[in-house]
Amino acid sequence: MNFLSRSTNEEPVIPMTPMIDIVFLLLIFFITTSVFARLENELSITVPTAESAETPKRNLGELIVNLRSDGTLVINQRNVTLDQLRLLLARIAKQYPDQSVIIRGDRQAALEYAIDILDICAKSGVWNVSFAALPPEETASG
Repeated sequence: MNFLSRSTNEEPVIPMTPMIDIVFLLLIFFITTSVFARLENELSITVPTAESAETPKRNLGELIVNLRSDGTLVINQRNVTLDQLRLLLARIAKQYPDQSVIIRGDRQAALEYAIDILDICAKSGVWNVSFAALPPEETASG
């Protein structure tokens, strides 16, 4: 049994295939999470500020309804009507009774539009509804 003659002739090799697989999986993970983060927030909406606003802990599966200043509703970068929202919430509420809805309303949007959304949520059986707000910006003093 000669163990030394075999190991002295070959140099150790790092297997590259598993490392490339892991890098591609990480790349796919980060790309998909960034796409979903962009789908939720409509960039043309300016959310109002509130003194008690705080960054919420995000729940899996929460529905974000973006309300533009002209009353247009946007969900996952698709314009929806109030009837479409009613159908969507009714289907979701049947499957997930504790479904949460976040209303991201533009600060210039009329209160009437937000009340319409709240009314649809109540009729659909969705009671976990909240409004998105930002904390006020701190001004530099001194």
